[in-house]
Amino acid sequence: MNIPGNGVKTPALSQKTREGWGTRSNHVSFDSEFAFGARNAVEVCLRVQPDEKVCVITDEVTIEIAAAIVSELETLGAPYRAWVLEDLAERPLKDLPSEILEDLETSQVSIFAVQALRNELRSRMQMTDVVNRRKIRHAHMVNINRQIMLEGMRADFQKVDRLSAKVVAMVRKARRVRARTAAGTDLTAELNPNYRWLKTSGIITPEKWGNLPGGEIFTTPGEVNGTFVIDGVVGDYLCAKFGSLREQPLTIHIKENRLTEAHSENRELEDDFWKYTHTDENSDRVGEFAIGTNIDLKDVIGQILQDEKYPGVHIAFGNPYGAHTGAEWDSSTHIDVVGRKFNIWVDDEQIMQDGKFLVEA
Repeated sequence: MNIPGNGVKTPALSQKTREGWGTRSNHVSFDSEFAFGARNAVEVCLRVQPDEKVCVITDEVTIEIAAAIVSELETLGAPYRAWVLEDLAERPLKDLPSEILEDLETSQVSIFAVQALRNELRSRMQMTDVVNRRKIRHAHMVNINRQIMLEGMRADFQKVDRLSAKVVAMVRKARRVRARTAAGTDLTAELNPNYRWLKTSGIITPEKWGNLPGGEIFTTPGEVNGTFVIDGVVGDYLCAKFGSLREQPLTIHIKENRLTEAHSENRELEDDFWKYTHTDENSDRVGEFAIGTNIDLKDVIGQILQDEKYPGVHIAFGNPYGAHTGAEWDSSTHIDVVGRKFNIWVDDEQIMQDGKFLVEA
């Protein structure tokens, strides 16, 4: 399948390429500008070794980005299988195809570069269940696109990791984190010492799979209270539907860790968000409290994969990733919400002013 782009690079169609692309034996071209980000993913973030088997999962929309990643794997000499979801099943997926689950069982590294569709969270959880059990170094690149490949995926992830390490060391000793913005956010998270903080800076380890581009630290909070003016983005499939919320923010109120109100001039956004966060008994519960640490990002762009790494606070309602944080409860949903230009205090120490870290990387 030839997909045009500026500066198209055409990888050689070797027998290895034909076999590596699973059921697909035709040629996949890609934009040469993707090479930097793809190399960052393979060499820096995942540190793939030539003797490690890699499972690459993509879809028709994202296949050009996956092809750039596959090209880097071929340059490295690492064995791989690349799967295109539409070759295996109808979408939205009810379950992750068995062929992919079987391939994951024999892989040391996996990459998921796919556009999210409504009601596919179950299939992604099936994938991460295998990833967690087998401790696969997994790069989660949901909704990756050209802009993210040319921005977030070109970050200096070693620098982001140094900053993330400093910030996570501070919050692990803290009792609370407070966040405010000029737009009206005033949020306090009381921390539970029994819940672990995770660092997903873009340097992916077997202990915790990570989103790419990386750059955040997160935990399950003990209790969150206050107001969050979401002038960035909301997550899951609502992100693609509504994009940046700068002009029509969504204001939410949280009491004792539960969503109590949601208001926006965009009534469709308000209604869709409320419905999503009332899917099951814990869909309205704050499952994640996070601080974005990717200091190479300059603004929110309307894509949750990158925007949740933008410096500032974001939270998520629903699934708390308890296998990693230690939270005892669960949910079938997970939706992030992101704001802009935060002031953040860890206990009484201010670590961010107007969206800029006061901590040196």
